[in-house]
Amino acid sequence: MRVRALIFDVFGTCVDWRTSVAREVAAVLPGVDADAFATAWRAEYDPAMARIREGGRGYVALDDLHRENLHKVAGDLGVSAPDTLSHAWERLDPWPDVVAGLTALKATHIIAPCSNGSIALMTRLAKFGDLPWDCILGAEIAQDYKPKPRVYLAACAALRLPPDQVMMVAAHNDDLHAARAAGLMTAFVPRPTEHGPGQTTDLIPEADWDIIAHDFQDLARQLTP
Repeated sequence: MRVRALIFDVFGTCVDWRTSVAREVAAVLPGVDADAFATAWRAEYDPAMARIREGGRGYVALDDLHRENLHKVAGDLGVSAPDTLSHAWERLDPWPDVVAGLTALKATHIIAPCSNGSIALMTRLAKFGDLPWDCILGAEIAQDYKPKPRVYLAACAALRLPPDQVMMVAAHNDDLHAARAAGLMTAFVPRPTEHGPGQTTDLIPEADWDIIAHDFQDLARQLTP
């Protein structure tokens, strides 16, 4: 492989959004089912981005979509939530293997997020979780949202690398299908509890991805020259 850079999905692949957001919700809205609130909030994520991907709305940073979705979910549940709760997405715990795995990968490759999160969100999340990125890439530099090809290709262009020298790392098969279609290499790392103990999606690779790894440390071992 000629992989020179690895770009990563973040929510679910690098960090445990469900448990972390539920913790923040419980602290601010103690009378609410925090796990259900977190799941409902995340469920608004893709529909909000779809309008932008489909051209029905100009680019809006995910920070703002998270705030809008927060108030929608709170309204649906008959409660009021402060705007500050939207910053919960900046305080998500990395999975246990992530920091050590990224540190090992950084020794031999460029590493960066390719997330739908904004530069500000990804920067604050990196500070919170000690994620050792070399730079921040993703939706904001493309002014669009994954799985649009331009998001992956904008990351490659920013690094001045051809897509076949960049590997997309994700726990989501649909993300990898889109990255492969754009010409990138692919690595699947499952996160079988991302959606809780009853998760039924993305438990196994759905294609012959270039690498299938147990976790980030296994990924680093497989990519070590």
